[in-house]
Amino acid sequence: MPKRIEEMPIESVKMELPDTKTIRLKWPDDYDVPFKTGQFITLYWPDTPRYKRAYSLSSCVLDQGHFEVTIKREGKMGTRLVDWAKEGDTLFVIPPTGRFLPVLEDDKHLICIAGGSGVTPYRGFVREATRTGRKTKITVLYSVRTTNDIIFEDEFRELEKENPHFRFLVTCTRLAADDPWTGRRGRIDAAWIREHIVELPQSYFYACGPTALVEATEKLVLEELQLPKEQLRLEKWG
Repeated sequence: MPKRIEEMPIESVKMELPDTKTIRLKWPDDYDVPFKTGQFITLYWPDTPRYKRAYSLSSCVLDQGHFEVTIKREGKMGTRLVDWAKEGDTLFVIPPTGRFLPVLEDDKHLICIAGGSGVTPYRGFVREATRTGRKTKITVLYSVRTTNDIIFEDEFRELEKENPHFRFLVTCTRLAADDPWTGRRGRIDAAWIREHIVELPQSYFYACGPTALVEATEKLVLEELQLPKEQLRLEKWG
């Protein structure tokens, strides 16, 4: 069966950071396409149908009636969306697909590793787990350059208050020596990831972001921890 491609209006936009925007796309009234939290949609403008770009959903399956994607100003599509997309514009949407899916089971621990805009799908993970009352333990380890680059900080901090099984941990890589930040500094490394492993057989590892970060996680999980591929999910770019 061919995929149902729909032209959807932009219902709202929100600047998360000066270079990062969340776009909400409204479903048509009869839209009933099955999807899962953690998948991605592919977008293109009506005037440039040959130029397409895939973006992870930053909303979850419980957010009915719309899709949300959170986009950084990168490349032709990202720059146009961040700088020009506004309420009332329309985009064509190819339905969700992908296997970057959260294992939301009460005895599991999801260790979610991200760099930059790679944190966006984890917003959906935590939203779904929190709203459904799951006891899945979720730990997000997030690398940014400075505290000004943290996407969804306010929402993640609120979700931490609502969900006792969720932790949002940030490390900064390019802070000035005299910056008042009291949190962790430096890149995500194997030692920091290992600190947050409680029961290895119940741990599922997710990595989303720059290629180097994702490949380092893959090496840790498959070669050093010697876990099966079923306990690893990867999304990389760059």
